[in-house]
Amino acid sequence: MLQYLIQEFENEVKSTRKLLQAIPEKDLGYKPSPISWNMGELAQHIATIYYWYVGAFTMDVYDMSSDQLERGSTNDIKATLALFESNVELARKAFESLTEENLQTDWKMTVGDKVVLGPMPRANVLRGFLFNHTYHHRGELIVYLRATGNKVPNMYGPVYEDDAPQEY
Repeated sequence: MLQYLIQEFENEVKSTRKLLQAIPEKDLGYKPSPISWNMGELAQHIATIYYWYVGAFTMDVYDMSSDQLERGSTNDIKATLALFESNVELARKAFESLTEENLQTDWKMTVGDKVVLGPMPRANVLRGFLFNHTYHHRGELIVYLRATGNKVPNMYGPVYEDDAPQEY
């Protein structure tokens, strides 16, 4: 199972990279509603999820309050892309610590004494908290890109913009 999860990770890293690279600096401040993140904050959050692989794979209890990740400005897409690439490398190294057996060991996330996720088998953390969490926010980012008139990159095949009727 682990080899398939690693393959999915690597394939999806490519898709996430394409999506983050499609964000124009001029639209980083776009915010679809008062309670939403702006595009720069959402992009940085997606890049940050890759950092959480380290805590999910190398610790049985990951205390978010004691973990400090240096992030650049949400108004600088190059800084977000650099954060993403750095975090992907950390995630790859963390994958090296995984075995089929420890995919079944329980894991939980805390903020101080408060449990915010788990306990659950680490395989569920990988699928639910890391993979699906990324996919969810990438979907939001696609809506942001379209709402600002930007082209969405193809990640799983052609996208609407590739086949849309051209207006002249």
